Amino acid sequence: MEDINLAFTGDMSAIESANNLLCAAIDNHIYFGNELEIEKVTFERCVDVNDRALRKVTTDFGKTCFTITAASEIMALLCLAKDIEDLKAACEHDYDYVAISFTRNTDDIMQVRKDIEDLKEKIGNIIIGYNKNNNPVYAKELKVEGAMTVLLKDAIKPNLVQTLENTPAIVHGGPFANIAHGCNSLIATNTALSVADYVITEAGFGSDLGAEKFFDIKCRKGNIKPDCVVLVTTIKSLKYNAGVEKEDILLENVEKVKEGLPNLLVHIENIQKFSKNIVVALNKYSTDSVEEINVIKELCEKKNIPFEISTAYIDGGEGAVNLAEKVLDVLKNENDFQFIYEDNDDIKTKIEKVSTEVYRANKVEYTEEVLKKIDNLEQKNLSNLPICVAKTQYSLSEDSKKLGDGYEHTIHVRDIKVYSGAGFIVIYLGSIITMPALSKNPNYLNIDFVDNNIIGLS
Repeated sequence: MEDINLAFTGDMSAIESANNLLCAAIDNHIYFGNELEIEKVTFERCVDVNDRALRKVTTDFGKTCFTITAASEIMALLCLAKDIEDLKAACEHDYDYVAISFTRNTDDIMQVRKDIEDLKEKIGNIIIGYNKNNNPVYAKELKVEGAMTVLLKDAIKPNLVQTLENTPAIVHGGPFANIAHGCNSLIATNTALSVADYVITEAGFGSDLGAEKFFDIKCRKGNIKPDCVVLVTTIKSLKYNAGVEKEDILLENVEKVKEGLPNLLVHIENIQKFSKNIVVALNKYSTDSVEEINVIKELCEKKNIPFEISTAYIDGGEGAVNLAEKVLDVLKNENDFQFIYEDNDDIKTKIEKVSTEVYRANKVEYTEEVLKKIDNLEQKNLSNLPICVAKTQYSLSEDSKKLGDGYEHTIHVRDIKVYSGAGFIVIYLGSIITMPALSKNPNYLNIDFVDNNIIGLS
């Protein structure tokens, strides 16, 4: 766990270095004459630290800001780079290192080259700013994509680890789900699919963020379709959405669990708009009472949704056997997977479909500046890209304090930016920011190195 959470294989560092090399190349180009006539720079530096002071920065070349590394376009495009098509032969031997190197034979070497070329192409397609005619300027015009690819040549490889029960797991990529697309890499998913009978992958946060982005961005880009969706809920989350204070969240309160059901129901309905095959899993705590659990069970029975309890966190694999069997049973059903919007929908239509269908908003408002940016993107033929909405993870709406089912609210689109390298358009809602800050009692207060052991890391 410590290895995975602390500079795991150097992937995050490589992403950060590649990102900031591009920023340095932009400034260097401007300093030495600005042949491309760049007037507005839109690409931002990144750092893998929550640092509020970096939200607004002034350099020799003007005002800018830092983004957290997990929300950077380099992270996004690495995770959406070309899938590996045939890895079975490459995976038939033991690996001495956690980063898989797919170079067993000529075919494998050629596939790695294809992946690297796809990564290089995506880097080159990053829009780094606009010139005096308001036309986009691309990273490839700076001739920096080759050097950036060198920094990422190992980070593109998926990382193979084992669980506490010695089963394989692939850990690769980490885009935030509230301000990026929240999924691991396509290479990781396709690697797993090439060597396993069943592959389970996670999408960050709820149906409104992780699931929607997994479906509308990753599945669309990777041409993959999930056979079943497991929606995980907790008694705690339902009480929280019913307004129970955190200090009382573990106390039995059947009525508040009932009051929180509308939130669960919206997440169920959201998933069903994409996939018919769904299982609701309760991540059970020792404080959950039978009466509280039965509230969820009865809702699922009423809605004809398969339901199962998981105690995997405490009991390991044994605690998830019943859930696994339930999923296998659901997999026997045909699945009619679909997206919320089409590629050829215009940008506003995509935003409004996600806002009304998934977030349950009844109105979408745009600033004049955003409307101008949308118009410019459509004029540049960039409107056919999927959208990636940056918003709070604490609510179905853009307001972190609006709990429950999220109905009857207004979405405020305050900014929009194209990630042309990654291949999607980022939509910023409400007060969401791309550089988080430390809390009043940050985790570093609990972390230490004592007697050659790391303590407090969780």
